[in-house]
Amino acid sequence: MSKEVKSDIEIAQMANMIPIKDIVKELKISEEEWEPYGHYKAKLSLTIMDRLKNEPDGKVILVTAINPTPAGEGKSTVTVGLGQALNKIGKKTMIALREPSLGPTMGIKGGAAGGGYSQVVPMEDINLHFTGDIHAITTAHNAIAAILDNHIHRGNELNIDVRRIVWKRVLDMNDRALRNIIIGLGGPLQGVPRENGFDITVASEIMAILCLAKNLNDLKKRVAKVVVAYTPEEKPVTVKDLKAEGAVTLLLKEALKPNIVQTLENTPALIHGGPFANIAHGCNSVIATKLAAKLADFVVTEAGFGADLGAEKFLNIKTRAGEINPDLVVIVATVRALKMHGGVSKDQLKEENIQALKAGLANLEKHVETIREFGLPHVVAINKFVHDKEKEIETLRTWCEEQGVNVELADVWANGGEGGRDLAIRVTKELSKANNNFKHLYDVTMSIKEKIKAIATKVYGAEEIELSPLAEKQIAIFEKNGWSDLPICMAKSQYSLSDDPTKLGRPTGFILHVRELKPSIGAGFIVALTGNVMTMPGLPKEPAAMKMDVDEDGKAVGLF
Repeated sequence: MSKEVKSDIEIAQMANMIPIKDIVKELKISEEEWEPYGHYKAKLSLTIMDRLKNEPDGKVILVTAINPTPAGEGKSTVTVGLGQALNKIGKKTMIALREPSLGPTMGIKGGAAGGGYSQVVPMEDINLHFTGDIHAITTAHNAIAAILDNHIHRGNELNIDVRRIVWKRVLDMNDRALRNIIIGLGGPLQGVPRENGFDITVASEIMAILCLAKNLNDLKKRVAKVVVAYTPEEKPVTVKDLKAEGAVTLLLKEALKPNIVQTLENTPALIHGGPFANIAHGCNSVIATKLAAKLADFVVTEAGFGADLGAEKFLNIKTRAGEINPDLVVIVATVRALKMHGGVSKDQLKEENIQALKAGLANLEKHVETIREFGLPHVVAINKFVHDKEKEIETLRTWCEEQGVNVELADVWANGGEGGRDLAIRVTKELSKANNNFKHLYDVTMSIKEKIKAIATKVYGAEEIELSPLAEKQIAIFEKNGWSDLPICMAKSQYSLSDDPTKLGRPTGFILHVRELKPSIGAGFIVALTGNVMTMPGLPKEPAAMKMDVDEDGKAVGLF
């Protein structure tokens, strides 16, 4: 039955939430193992994993998508909707999502709490300050920066070359004016003048570490390995050298505990960690995913942007760090986005255009090929939008069937879990088959250059890679320091399979340009920056923040 079309926030504010203590009780979590953050949010103790360590793991379902467009794909919406649908068909299911960053929330991308009748709630809290985890990461990161500059000011015992400091400061906001700054001005008492800059918090290595750490001790060990600078002889200087790992871990001890909330249909959801997928590894925490797998029979989780970014990093980086064995991948596609990949402008998307849809299918085809490369069973979910035409949906469905791809319609925005029932049934059917041959796309013992090329050619479809002279020099330094046996985290435009955001669809014959490498030794990977991708985004001409407000009762207005 159709519902009156309401905005996401109107739907969320009408939610029939049940107290979080009842959600926790249903999961058989004892009173000592959780801490309430108000009536509808809580943090779970890390001791639960110890108690459940010998219990079997539930099935891990990864939700990914085609390359995003301004038309929207609704990956988080499908993740929530599928979780609700699996519960509807009698499968004990939990959802594991990332926490939204304030930068894109206030900017252009919007939040990450799902949409329509497939949302996690309380939506306002989740999209704003939530339980303060991102603020804790911001503080922990900047504490390292402050201790670093104080060390230099106090005599520089470690012989840090101020021209070779690689640790910037961070802020959880899109702010292009802070990308490059000068600090320490004002005379001898104000510090040592030098160039510096800001990244967005969700691009911080501290965020990546929080999301890849297995426990508090592992977190501390990873933080100690973080490289912050080099000496004039190019010897790395770490957080351990600054004796700051203990303080940083102390600042993060509460943030490491996963947050539990619920969906509009009261399905439990863990929301923890939020690294960007275009400039970081784009997955929620290992702790949340593994804990959900112990507490439920099915876990539906997501990885940011298209399969070329989030899913690739989930499967090559997160599975290694967390010893996670994924069971199935759902690839979200929309008629609208495929038409944009086929050349249609955003203002023409309501018009039926089979020709453009067929042209855009090349993008979906590449992502399907990528998941097949990993040896994983997969299902394409057609995320239905209000203005989709039946002929367009059938064209997409027919193409999938002709390619031997499992496909189901997901009408979860309008109808919640009920709208995902067919998808849930198809997913469970595929999970029952013994066709999981999961493998990584590269061996970590390959050279850094070989690993970058493997991702560029196998996942993006590049002809070749081209490294800048700076990147070549950095590889030599990394190999000298013994960092070559780490996975690669590609920083690339989310809009295209290439490093050129204007090349939609499935570009071919292109060269992937790697301009710079960054060592994230604590996180356990090497970041390769391609094209013009930024680690501190800017705001658009009309930021979403300009439409936001709060009424006299304290309710958010204009938050999507």
